Order: sequence, then structure tokens, then C-alpha cells
Amino acid sequence: MQKATIQLETLSCPSCLQKIENSVKGINGVNQDSLKIMFNASKVKVDFDSEVVVINDIEETIEDLGYPVVKSKVKPA
Repeated sequence: MQKATIQLETLSCPSCLQKIENSVKGINGVNQDSLKIMFNASKVKVDFDSEVVVINDIEETIEDLGYPVVKSKVKPA
């Protein structure tokens, strides 16, 4: 498992948080229990299995919803 922190552009509404949460939880290889979205900081923290999914897939899922990713940091868990 790897840990990622994904910085997004400013989130403007709580429903944005819900959309991101639902989409990221649906990605195979994402540890659903680890997912944390910090609305005020516009950050997503998640653990994922790098043998199943790569960070670019997670970023792309979020961007496809219309929320631009500013940067991501990945650390081994």
C-alpha cells in the first residue's frame, strides 16, 4: 500500500466533497477506509495498492469530475 495526498484547487461546496468521495471509493485498489477529504484544505488523502491502481488513475478520476489536481505526493505505506 502507498499513501497519497492530492492537493486540489479550492473546493467550493460540500457536495463536491461527496462526489469526489464516491468516485474515488469506486476505484479498484483504493482502501476505502483510508479515504479522507479535507474540505477546508482542498486535499484528498488516500491509501492505495500500487499493484492495482496508480496515482494518475486516481487523479484522472477526480479531474474527470471537474476538480483540477494541483499536485500529488505519494509515500510508501
